[in-house]
Parts: sequence; structure tokens; C-alpha cells
Amino acid sequence: MYGMRGAGMRASAAVLGAALLVAGCSSGGDGDKDAGAKITQQPKAGDPFWVNPDGNAAKQVAAYAKSGKDDEAEQIRKIAEQPTGEWIGPENPEQEAQGFTEAAEKADRTALLVLYNIPHRDCGQYSQGGAADGDAYRTWIDGVAAGIGDRSATVILEPDAVLHLVDGCTPEEFHEERYDLLKGAIGKLKSLKNTKVYLDAGNAGWGHPDQIFQPLQWAGIAQADGFAVNVSNFYSTKDSIAYGKQLSAKVGNKHFVIDTSRNGNGPYTAGKADENWCNPPGRKLGESPTTKTADPLVDAYVWVKRPGESDGTCKGGPKAGQWWASYALALAKASQ
Repeated sequence: MYGMRGAGMRASAAVLGAALLVAGCSSGGDGDKDAGAKITQQPKAGDPFWVNPDGNAAKQVAAYAKSGKDDEAEQIRKIAEQPTGEWIGPENPEQEAQGFTEAAEKADRTALLVLYNIPHRDCGQYSQGGAADGDAYRTWIDGVAAGIGDRSATVILEPDAVLHLVDGCTPEEFHEERYDLLKGAIGKLKSLKNTKVYLDAGNAGWGHPDQIFQPLQWAGIAQADGFAVNVSNFYSTKDSIAYGKQLSAKVGNKHFVIDTSRNGNGPYTAGKADENWCNPPGRKLGESPTTKTADPLVDAYVWVKRPGESDGTCKGGPKAGQWWASYALALAKASQ
């Protein structure tokens, strides 16, 4: 309907690969660098989020360097040296949350976690799946919370979950339960000592804040730290700030974060409107993650979507979440 349905489905990026990263994260020595790519943390004052030294981009840097492709290695380093969201998978939430937050703690940073497992996720489309039912989801959230414990974490909660209640994608019969699950998840996560929670709230191109502010309230936004906009999308930071400020005014002046991972050139408009979200050509990296933003209501620019991981099998891409070196290289080369 809006041509931008399913921000989370193209973001599901790392759900597929999260488990593979945990072993490296939780066993990685000082948690600060990788022997091959020599990935280090960003200065904490402006960018307190943890850089995963064992991520796909870091591995690509090491591979290019090993094969003598120094120019390519330095391009991908633009991605590898920035903190990106770690998407918690469905099978081992406690183990993964613990692994990521422990590695972040060792590096004196905050883990950026993405939770994307709501029942009936993505309305049966490309990233369909999620927990089997409400009880399974609550158990999963309990596992995530147990894994985080008292360590520092910032959570992006359920891309698309509220948006799909608004745009008609999620059947009416599931609405009441979803609101209850989201409210419960926020409550559980906010009971932790050092966890911030931002509930996904769509993007600047899908519709108007008037359509989503009440659903956000029903989902428990009042108890959250705020909301997230532009997850896995391409709308400019300027447009995202404008959208977020309009929405904030309707939900108690809540703060928000913006996914700037791939919005450097704004959205792609040359293709079919309902496919422009999927591996669009000619995009570039956006502002680097930071808590020093252009507006006091914006708590941070974050890279929720991991640049270089495919949105899905469109435009020649591999399955959603798989690393796509040529696309990553194009994003990096287009960025100064």
C-alpha cells in the first residue's frame, strides 16, 4: 500500500547470522580487535556502541587484505569499524544476548541489539516467521533479558510490528495479542538495570504520524525510552528527523533514534515503488553512528541494518541477511 512495507523484513539481515557471531564475540580476547582486520572501537564519548571485531565486514576486510586487495579492504573498513545492530536469533536468545553484551562490556561499550521475533512476523512475506505463539515469544524475551542482565544494552524492538498493525498487513485477529506482547517486552526489558528500549515506529515514507501514534501508545511507548525510525530504510536523516519530531509531539515528547546505515543518498525512486526497499542500487552509507546528533530529541544515529548484508533475493542479491561483498563495496565506494 505504501510501497515501503516491511522495513524489518529487509533488515532481518542478521537474524540468520547472529548465532555464528556469538562464538567469536564471547571468546574474543580483549574484545577490542581482530588479528586479521585490526578492528578497533570508536571513541566512546561520541559513539558508545560496541563494534563487533568478528562481524562479516571485518572478515571481509581481512580476506581482502590477505589477498592483496588493499584498496578494497580499506573501503570495507568504512563499514567494519562502525557499530551495527546485532539481531538476536530465535533459538538461543539468552546465549546470544549474553555473548554480545559481555563482549561489549569487555570493550567498555554498549551493545546494540535488535529483537525481531514477534509472532506472525512480516505478514508471511520474505521474512515470515517469528515465535510460534505468544507464550513462546514471552519465553524468548525472558531469555534475552536474562542474557543481558545488568550489562549495558540498547534495544531496537520489533521492526515493523506496530507498522503492520496500522497498514493492514497483520490480520485483525492478532492485534490484541501483539499489543500485549510488545507492552510486556518493553516492561521486561526496562526492568533491567542498564537497558534502553526503542520501539520501531516506521519511516518518513510510509504514511503520517497521525496513523501510528495511538498504536504506539497501545504498545507501551510510554514505558520505553523512545522509538526508532528508518530501520533498514533509506530516507534522509533530515526527513527522518522531521518525521520523528512530528511523532514525538504526539507520544509525550519521546526521544528517538534514526537508522542512518544506508541513507546517504536518500531513497531509490527509479524502480517499482513496492521493490525500492530491496537492494536498491546507487545508495551510500549515511552518518556514522553517534550520540552527537543534529537535534536534542534524537538520542543517536545508529546502524540497525548492517550495511553489506542483503535485503533478499532481488536485483541479484543472495538471501536476506547474507553478506554481499559487491553491494557492500558499492555502498562504501559511494561514501566519502
